[in-house]
Amino acid sequence: MENTTIQQNQPKMTPKFFFLSLGVIVSLITVVTSFLTLAFDVLDKKFPDVLNAVYQYGYTSYNYDAIRSSIATLIIVFPVFLALSYFWSKTSKAGLGNIDTAIRKWMVYLILFLSSIVVVVDLVTLVRYFVSGEITSRFIFKVLVTLLVAVFVGVYYIFEITNRERVWKMKVGIWSAVKASVWVILLVAFSFSVIGSPKSQRALRLDDKRVQDLISIQWSVINYWQQKEMLPDTLALLSNPLSGSTIPVDPEFEKGLSYEYAKKSDMTFELCATFSADMPKGWQEYSGGGIAYPVMTERDVATSSNYPYPGVATNESWDHKIGRTCYERTIDKDMYPPYPKPVEAKGL
Repeated sequence: MENTTIQQNQPKMTPKFFFLSLGVIVSLITVVTSFLTLAFDVLDKKFPDVLNAVYQYGYTSYNYDAIRSSIATLIIVFPVFLALSYFWSKTSKAGLGNIDTAIRKWMVYLILFLSSIVVVVDLVTLVRYFVSGEITSRFIFKVLVTLLVAVFVGVYYIFEITNRERVWKMKVGIWSAVKASVWVILLVAFSFSVIGSPKSQRALRLDDKRVQDLISIQWSVINYWQQKEMLPDTLALLSNPLSGSTIPVDPEFEKGLSYEYAKKSDMTFELCATFSADMPKGWQEYSGGGIAYPVMTERDVATSSNYPYPGVATNESWDHKIGRTCYERTIDKDMYPPYPKPVEAKGL
C-alpha cells in the first residue's frame, strides 16, 4: 500500500495524458470557433443588413462556403472532441503523477482564461457593431450565443476543478455531452433550414450552371452576328473546331434535358432551358470573399474598399421559375456593331 502511494506521488508525465490534453484543447477551440462562426453566418443570412449587402438575383455558391465548412467541421470534430474528453476525464480520475496533475490544472485554467478572452472580445466587437447600426434582433441573438457558449464551457471546467461529479442527479460528463450535442444538432438543423437541404443546394447549383451556359451561348450568338451580320439557324453553327469553341450542354443531359435555340427574326432569337428550382433572389450580405471571419476578427464590411460586392450572381434578366423558361433577346446594332471587314490589298 505504501509503495503504491509513493508511486502515485512520483513526478511523472505520461505521453498518453499529454497528447489527450493537447487533443482536448485543439478540438475544443475548433468546435467553439466553428459553432460561433456557423451561428453568426446563419444569423447574417437570416437577418441580412442592407447596409452591408446587395440585392442579388441567382445563386452564388461561395456565399455559403463558410456555412458548409462550419457544418462539416462540427459534424466531424465535435464527436472527436467528445471522445477525447471522455478518455481525458477517465484518465484524470486514475492515478496521475505530479506532472500530469499540473498539466491537468494548467489545461483547465487555460481553457477558462481563453473562454473569458473570447467573451470579452466578442462582446466588445458586438457592441461596436450595434452602436454603428447593427440590426437589433441579430445583435441580441449573437450576444446570447456568445454568452451561452462561454458560460457552458466555463461551468463545465469549473466542475472539473472542483471535482463535482453530478448535476441534477446526472453525471457531469453525460449532462454536458447531451446538452452540447443538442445545441450542435439544433444549430446544424437551423442552418439547413436557412441555406436549404443538400438536395436543394444541388438543384440551385445546377440552375446556376444552366444560367452561365445560357450566357455563354448568348455571347456566342452575338459574336456570330457581329462576324456574319446574320443569326445562326441552329446552335450547331456556333461550334468551331478551328477555334476550339463548343456549345455547352445541359448538366442533366442524360435525363433528356437540353438547351433550345430558335431564330425569331433577323435580329431576335430565343434561348430556353429547363430549371430545377425557382431562381433565389434577395439581399445577400457580403462576408469578405467567402472567408469566414469570427466576430472577434470580423472586418467592418461597410468601410471596406470592396464594398459593395455583388459577387458573380446574375441579374433579373435571367429570372426563372422551376421548369422550362425561355428568354427572348434582340441584338442592338449600336451596342454590338458588326466587326469591320478586312480590306483587300490592291495591286500597284
